[in-house]
Amino acid sequence: MGRGVQDGHRARKRFGQNFLVDPEVIERILTAIPRAGELVEIGPGLGALTLPLADRGERVVAIELDRNVVTRLRVKADAAGAGSRLEIVPQDALRLDLAALAEETRLTPPLTIVGNLPYNIATALITKLLAQADRIREMVFMVQKEVADRLAAEPGDSSFGRLSVLVSAQAEVEHLFDVPPTAFNPPPKVESSIIRIVPRTEPLIPPGDWPRFERLVTAAFTQRRKTLRNNLKPLMPASTIEASGIDPSLRAQALDIPDFLTLARLIDPSG
Repeated sequence: MGRGVQDGHRARKRFGQNFLVDPEVIERILTAIPRAGELVEIGPGLGALTLPLADRGERVVAIELDRNVVTRLRVKADAAGAGSRLEIVPQDALRLDLAALAEETRLTPPLTIVGNLPYNIATALITKLLAQADRIREMVFMVQKEVADRLAAEPGDSSFGRLSVLVSAQAEVEHLFDVPPTAFNPPPKVESSIIRIVPRTEPLIPPGDWPRFERLVTAAFTQRRKTLRNNLKPLMPASTIEASGIDPSLRAQALDIPDFLTLARLIDPSG
């Protein structure tokens, strides 16, 4: 099989395609995916996870944008006797409305969502899905290792940043294991990681505070090397930060979620 060609299909850079081919890695991922009875899979590709999931009895609703892949996956599923347990929705995952999807495909929320996410949309997609967190039970994704490190980072870690804060405010993130480039065809130029994201039953940020919280966190990490005094200058003076009990000479990565919420509530709503 040629580099970048899998089951007669050449991986398309436009869709960020890297097909998972290592059977040991596939088995390890399958073990990490809970038995839910029904699953949403984003980016099924040529079925490396899809077909084994269907084979173990899951009903899989797969979201796939590449119509060439859709055709090949349908043929493979039918040949494997899994066609009746697989429904393919030809759609851009970034436009996914979980409420509409559940209604159209007769899925029962909260949903378990899995997938090997294209690196170029992983962050945007996870953010969009978490905006619909009330319809999600759990997500198990493969992402670029750098993204996984940021998602799972704790305050003080070098990878801790805006994404870490906004995601951890809404969900618990677990970095399960790493996947080498050799597990794919074609091999990507970066390492990958499997992560589990479980939305919190009670988000750490009340919905009414979210707009100010997101604005505050975004500003705080505008320039990572600068202090709160400098990055938050457009939102509040250093004296306001200090009066809240937080040192304005700190950098944003030293703060935890309660600290960010404290500062967010100090933003002048008329500002």
